[in-house]
Amino acid sequence: MLVDGPDGNIEVFVEGHENPQGIALIAHPHPLFGGTADNKVVTTLARAFREKGCITLRPHFRGVGGSEGEHDHGDAETEDLVALHAWARSRYAAQPSDSGAPLPVYLAGFSFGAYVTTRLAARLAATGDPARWLVLVGTAAGFVEGARSYQAAAVAPDTLVIHGSADETVRLDNVLAWAGLLNLPVVVIPGADHFFHRRLHLIRDLIHRAWRS
Repeated sequence: MLVDGPDGNIEVFVEGHENPQGIALIAHPHPLFGGTADNKVVTTLARAFREKGCITLRPHFRGVGGSEGEHDHGDAETEDLVALHAWARSRYAAQPSDSGAPLPVYLAGFSFGAYVTTRLAARLAATGDPARWLVLVGTAAGFVEGARSYQAAAVAPDTLVIHGSADETVRLDNVLAWAGLLNLPVVVIPGADHFFHRRLHLIRDLIHRAWRS
């Protein structure tokens, strides 16, 4: 599906739910290093959110697949997700939750996508429409080899932050330094690398255990 964005089309993969209880917007890793919406961590996140009753949206960042525009190190990417969030709010406004209130929005991201998600969450909170819950995996924070230094935004204290102890792309120390300033707990998966090979099921399990309805 193509959605109008600030600089052209945003390609987004939407998977519905017969009894939607929320909308989950999930961001993928760095597009200049092979990141796409089909990344296994991203699809694992989407599966977990669908299992909890969410419609899931997995957009391609600008320059990937059918998404137009050029990579902008997270700035324009944040604007794209703001536009996609507004589209989702409008598109699914007619599908209220059991309480009669608008569907809550959940945000999740992996690596560069987690970094952009922190920025999106801050924007939404500033406009009075905060996300119900965030899940951040392998968050790009601090200096990342081959990329740049990332200043992830502050997030809500109930955010689920998951990182691998053996992450070779984003050092665990980077994430602990960012989270420490926020008094934010970090769930560390022993032996997990950046892509959580053979440990993807643990991400899904953690979301189920910590679910914020």
